[in-house]
Amino acid sequence: MNHEDGDAYGPAAAARVTAVSSHPAYSFSKPNRPLVRLLAGLGVEGDVHAGQTIRHQFRMTYEPDLPNLRQVHLMHEELFDELALKGYSVGPGQLGENVTTRGIDLLGLPTGTLLHLGGRAVLEVTGLRNPCAKINDFRPGLLGEVFALDPVSGEFTFKSGIMAVVRESGPVRPGDPIRVELPVGPHRPLERV
Repeated sequence: MNHEDGDAYGPAAAARVTAVSSHPAYSFSKPNRPLVRLLAGLGVEGDVHAGQTIRHQFRMTYEPDLPNLRQVHLMHEELFDELALKGYSVGPGQLGENVTTRGIDLLGLPTGTLLHLGGRAVLEVTGLRNPCAKINDFRPGLLGEVFALDPVSGEFTFKSGIMAVVRESGPVRPGDPIRVELPVGPHRPLERV
């Protein structure tokens, strides 16, 4: 199924990049940029999390040779709208994401989905971002708002974005369209990476 035809993920015309962010050093938030360059197999050019092996500051200390499944962090801007209703002011890049989106259900995408951003860049979705306690340092109480317990299944829903690896290099700018290419089924739901 192709996202352009309209499906459970919404109409393709609405899916777009609203902001891009990067930072060369470890910090919780990342400043917005006019564009970022995605590099195949590495991540966002000049970003501290770019690399073939894991670049997560804590996990590097005990799993330094694992493949980097967290090259690019994407966050849906709709989460900021939801948080604003609860009194939290959060903007693009402030939760550490590289690409902020609107009009696409990122959390509902299956593992292996390809996201075509702009004219050339392609990301492969690897999993959910695992929110960390630093979110509460940024805004006290925010950690409890970016995940929820499903009362029926007893499972947690993580709302702090998804992670991806870069399959095709290219520039990405605010306003760029996003086209979703779902993998061949059966689809696997996203898990934390």
